[in-house]
Amino acid sequence: MIKNCVIRNWRLSCLNGVLLALYFVPAWTVIAFQIMVSPIQALFARPNIAVALFISDHLHLSGIETVRAAWLLALARLTVAGFFAMFLVLILVPRVRKVAGYVEALSIGLGLGSMLAFFSMIMAAKVGEPQALRLHATELLMLLGTAIVMLVEKPAAPASSSSQTAAPAMTAEHSAQPST
Repeated sequence: MIKNCVIRNWRLSCLNGVLLALYFVPAWTVIAFQIMVSPIQALFARPNIAVALFISDHLHLSGIETVRAAWLLALARLTVAGFFAMFLVLILVPRVRKVAGYVEALSIGLGLGSMLAFFSMIMAAKVGEPQALRLHATELLMLLGTAIVMLVEKPAAPASSSSQTAAPAMTAEHSAQPST
């Protein structure tokens, strides 16, 4: 086996999170920037059509309010992409990876992304858009799958070298004390 492998101390949730981030960061960032450039046109594009139809059919918002709702959707997508990008940066630092310092960024990204995908899926079902429903259901299942892997996976074991040196010292202290 390779002794100095970069992926040697990676956990399954790390790899799953990296694959998820590699999808969500570019995809949702491009969608968010399209909404920023042209809010109404990008809102009625395929990834956002369910939200756009729900806003126009059920909420009866005016034009400027629809633009504001589109910008809120773009902000939500950029926030999720930002947390996944922060996770990618944290996962590259070995010290952070060994003590599971990446978990917060990944958890927040998973939570916000799952909530956004779930509500988009509900809106797609409400307005009758089967392709948007499939897209958002697929995204939700990817996010929930990673969350389940994180929950099921056992916590990282403490550093073995420091615990092995501390254990003999404690036993030597306890053996030197007389029993009363």
